Amino acid sequence: MLQPRLALTGLRLPFRCLSSVSSRAYSTVITEKEAPSAEEPPSATFDPSIAFAPPPTRDDTGVLIRKYTPRTPGVRHLRRPINDHLWKGRPVQKLTFPKRGHAKGGRNNTGRVTIRHRGGGHKRRIRVVDFARAAPGPHLVERIEHDPGRSAHIALVRSQETKQLSYILAAEGMRAGDVVQSYMPGIPQDLWNSMGGAVDPGVLAARTAWRGNCLPLHMIPVGTSIFNVGLKPGKGGQLCRSAGTFATVIAKGTNSPSQGQQETPEEGAETKKVSQRELQKKERLATHITLRLQSGEVRLIHKDCCATVGVASNPNYQYSQIGKAGRSRWLNIRPTVRGLAMNAADHPHGGGRGKSKGNVDPKSPWGLPAKSGWKTRPKWKVNKNVVVPRVRNQGKRRRGYS
Repeated sequence: MLQPRLALTGLRLPFRCLSSVSSRAYSTVITEKEAPSAEEPPSATFDPSIAFAPPPTRDDTGVLIRKYTPRTPGVRHLRRPINDHLWKGRPVQKLTFPKRGHAKGGRNNTGRVTIRHRGGGHKRRIRVVDFARAAPGPHLVERIEHDPGRSAHIALVRSQETKQLSYILAAEGMRAGDVVQSYMPGIPQDLWNSMGGAVDPGVLAARTAWRGNCLPLHMIPVGTSIFNVGLKPGKGGQLCRSAGTFATVIAKGTNSPSQGQQETPEEGAETKKVSQRELQKKERLATHITLRLQSGEVRLIHKDCCATVGVASNPNYQYSQIGKAGRSRWLNIRPTVRGLAMNAADHPHGGGRGKSKGNVDPKSPWGLPAKSGWKTRPKWKVNKNVVVPRVRNQGKRRRGYS
């Protein structure tokens, strides 16, 4: 049934009265709490009194996701985290270099494709990020920037001693005007004097374990969340560098007797000889820190490796939605075609009539097993000492044989 025609009495067209047209917002904010009010811009001058003060605490604003009015199909399902504090301009030119060559197409040094579904993408410049944080002294955070080469944000910091600019991984909650410092070269002299010339673990942790500071693992208190964790002493951070990732310090080693020295037994107790393997285990526990990753994996990392206190920035990145296929092409991601939709000559699952993969086990395009099982395990993980008994004439019963 047709709908009745609406009466046009009192209808004002937009070109007749522009003042009566209400403006519509292009995007809205989905949030669990109200967005914080805009803060005053921090002063660019460095105040020595706040060099050893904790960064200001900020309220937890929950998950902030921006959705857009679907004026085009590409923005109907677009979801982006709200990061209004990011720098709107260009990066520092001398701290970047262009991304060229086979690295954009998933190819190795011989030109062969080693990673599929890579190619194209927008023109990018690689940001030179300082993962080692070897420069001592306080550094003033000038701004927080977006890095197209990673999911976490980066911070542009300026050394207060040398006035050198550098990029570091930004911690969640870090803003322009904060002061961060690296204690990888050692404890500064003024901190030694404040502790009276001796190491006080409580005072040392209270003065150094702040968000954004880079410390050796043995200086970080147990239970602290850290990111940008190194794997080798003297090398930069390699673990927990993506957006919102972190590790937790769960245990520290204690001093143990070195190899060749035996513990002094009590009087009347029987002396027990310590094996070489037990001594090595004690040495390993004394020189390593136990970390728990977000995957639940527990790892031993050397105590002299670097780590940054806090959580990697942009934790709401996991709630983002690309919205359209073209945006994936901008991100250097090419389409992924299912093997079931290919021809028989292109994939082991291809061919046939309808949805059929030829009654074969799941395989890769090159015929290797693609699901879990003993066939997918590497050869060095298979226990070759276990002998499986072989049953003769299994399932075959002939006349005269039981």
